[in-house]
Amino acid sequence: MRLRRKKNRDTRYDRCIDLTLSPDSNLKNEFYNIFDINKITEIEIGSGKGGFITQLAKTKPDHNFISVERVKDCILMGMEKAKNAKLNNIRFLCADAEILCEILPESCADVIYINFCDPWPKSAHAKRRLTHRRMVKHYLPLLKSNGEIQFKTDNDALFEFSVQELSDIGFELSDITYDLHSTDTFNILTEYENRFSKMGVKIKRLVAKPTDKTYDIISML
Repeated sequence: MRLRRKKNRDTRYDRCIDLTLSPDSNLKNEFYNIFDINKITEIEIGSGKGGFITQLAKTKPDHNFISVERVKDCILMGMEKAKNAKLNNIRFLCADAEILCEILPESCADVIYINFCDPWPKSAHAKRRLTHRRMVKHYLPLLKSNGEIQFKTDNDALFEFSVQELSDIGFELSDITYDLHSTDTFNILTEYENRFSKMGVKIKRLVAKPTDKTYDIISML
C-alpha cells in the first residue's frame, strides 16, 4: 500500500534537516567528521517509519546509527521520532539500497539490519530481494570484515530463500530461529513486527557473517 503524502512534508523535513545525510554531498570524505570512527556504527536498510532504529539508538547511546529509507514520507516519521527524543547518535539517509556504496565509505558498518523487507514473492522478481546476492553486492562493501547482517522477516518463503541464498554465497549463519519471540534474544520490535505478532505470525531471524568465499563470489557478479 502506497503511503499517503504527509501534510507539510517538506517543511517538517526541513525542521529535522540536522539529522539528515545528503546523498548529493561528499559524504565519503565527510563521514568521519560526522561519526566517531572509534564508535560502533549500525545501519538499517529499509527503516520504514523508524520505530526500530530510533528505539535502538535510545538503548545504545554510545553507538552510531544510520537509518536508510528511500520513501521520504516514511523517513520523515523516523526523523521526527528522533528529533522529539533528542537523539544525537542517529542520522537519516533518503536513498535506495542500490546506491549506498556510491554514498557511504567502505567498511563503515559493524552491523547492517534488514527488517521485514519486501519479499518480492514472484520468482521473476527474486533478484530484487535484499538477501539476493545481486542486492547483497550493493551493500556488502559497507560492512567491516568482522561485521554481521541481522535479518528478520515474517515471510516463511523469503526466510527459506534467504537461508539458502546466504549460505550458497558463503555467509556463516548463526542464531537461526523460526520463532524469535519464543527465545530470549534481545529484540526491538518494528511496527510491522508488532502487527504481525498480534496476528499470531511467527517471526524468523538469522545472523549472517561474510567469509572469504562471500567476497570471492560477490566480486565475480
